[in-house]
Amino acid sequence: MSFTPPVTEQRFVLEHIAGIADLAASDRFADATGDMVDAILDGAGQLAAGEWAPLNRIGDTEGAKLTEDGVVMPDGYRDAYQAYVEGGWGTIAAPSDFGGQGMPFSLAASILESLGSANMAFSLCPMLSVGAIEALTHHGSPELQAAYLPKLSTGEWTGTMNLTEPQAGSDVGALKSKAEPAEDGSWRIKGQKIYITFGEHDLAENTIHLVLARTPGAPEGTKGISLFLVPRYRLDENGAPGEFNDARAVSIEHKLGIHASPTCVMSFGDDDDCHGWLIGPENGGMRAMFTMMNNARLNVGLQGVQIGERATQQAVTFARERIQSARAGGETRDPVAIVEHPDVRRMLMRMKASTMAIRALVYYAAGQVDAATLGDEDAKARAEVLTPLAKAYGTDIGCEVASLGVQVHGGMGFVEETGAAQYYRDIRIAPIYEGTNGIQAADLVGRKLRMQGGEAVASLLSDIANGAEGETGLAQLAADCEAVVNWLSSGQASVDDQLAASYPFLTMLSVATCGWLMARQHRVALEQMQNGAGDSEFLKMKIAAARFYLDQVVPEAGGLKSAAMAKADILYSIDDETFAA
Repeated sequence: MSFTPPVTEQRFVLEHIAGIADLAASDRFADATGDMVDAILDGAGQLAAGEWAPLNRIGDTEGAKLTEDGVVMPDGYRDAYQAYVEGGWGTIAAPSDFGGQGMPFSLAASILESLGSANMAFSLCPMLSVGAIEALTHHGSPELQAAYLPKLSTGEWTGTMNLTEPQAGSDVGALKSKAEPAEDGSWRIKGQKIYITFGEHDLAENTIHLVLARTPGAPEGTKGISLFLVPRYRLDENGAPGEFNDARAVSIEHKLGIHASPTCVMSFGDDDDCHGWLIGPENGGMRAMFTMMNNARLNVGLQGVQIGERATQQAVTFARERIQSARAGGETRDPVAIVEHPDVRRMLMRMKASTMAIRALVYYAAGQVDAATLGDEDAKARAEVLTPLAKAYGTDIGCEVASLGVQVHGGMGFVEETGAAQYYRDIRIAPIYEGTNGIQAADLVGRKLRMQGGEAVASLLSDIANGAEGETGLAQLAADCEAVVNWLSSGQASVDDQLAASYPFLTMLSVATCGWLMARQHRVALEQMQNGAGDSEFLKMKIAAARFYLDQVVPEAGGLKSAAMAKADILYSIDDETFAA
């Protein structure tokens, strides 16, 4: 199925939610003018629709393969990636000191959205490189930055994140990879990592691994972890890839989805010749890695938007073309397109509204990240609160929308040839990687509720309540969220109670935030419609989708209040064996 980049919607959300014009008013982002933003959105959309989307099917059916020559991507992927590099799309938000354009992160997110909607598995390659750039920019030495950032920024070299080991999943502190100091000032890396996205491939001439490992005598747990830059090929005296660095993929996983993304088991130092360079201070690896992970978590939330958009487009097309059954209560008994049936319209409207809601949430978070780089401390705190919401709720909704897309197709959705099932399979990883959604919820109640003495979350709820403006359902949900916060912070909730409440509360707060952002868009769209400004069909859809979200989705979230304020006793009223009864 063809893909149409949602450029009008992206531009609307960048302007009215991310605050792109306010960002462009600063010296740092002065180049992000309206004309430049339009050109970037259009150009990225053309690349996504013209070169990345046509590869989505072959990527799913053939996937990446491990051969004697290393990991090989399906036909067409190398050319499409080179088009990305040659177009300069990786440089948009990269540091200007190292060949990047220094544009807002929120604008770069719109590019990644279009590429990921076209081909989610493929877009994981530049997504991980963006995270590596962030870690190096904030924690790398001037020498490492000069040697690696220019090529990472253009995409000529790609980056990876190496945390997980076979015995250490979400418990990063249990990792065992080792780093021994060498006489030349580098380190010798030895160990194995699993689930490494694009750990090896044939798209670029070098891959730059960011690897967590322990140095001799390091403390136990996360306090004893350091971060190292480990290239696939060491650089020669001219800064070009030279000798192989004893870092190789020994297998790739056979997965439910994202088949075009090689998920590798990486082995470092099999021949005791893997060189690494320390990023940041020794034992400071987690701080540097979290810089990369926080960036990645927002981009994973964006994957919910990507799949939501693609699944919705396909479902709408199918529903308008599929003729079946007369409309109940219609004037004739002639079969109609299934889009005429109320329940199908309900599903399509929910898909549209939910995708718009999470796009607003992720773009808003990205805009706050941009504002924070300009020195806005309130925006920095707001971005930290929004990150677990964007990652968890964004990916949950991506799964829901993809599932609804299969449902709209009926039996044909369960058949692989239509492509609807691929979106469902591809997005299912997103609630799991980069910190499971349960970990995001635990982070919300364990850390974010305490930020600034509770003011970080309180200010968000205050903004939501003040922005409700006659939306009684939204105002009530904001009040329900505040009641949960008060209970969690009262001292009456044990640690088990707080963690048991974390997921329903995260959903409540996410829906409230999305409702607030949808209400804002509803008001703007109504005003533009009344003034005859903008695309009338787009504005009609925006108004209807916002109204649906506010009237039907927001009230549902209030039903989670009981679960969010329940004691954890019922969860521990049985022992482990009873679960198997």
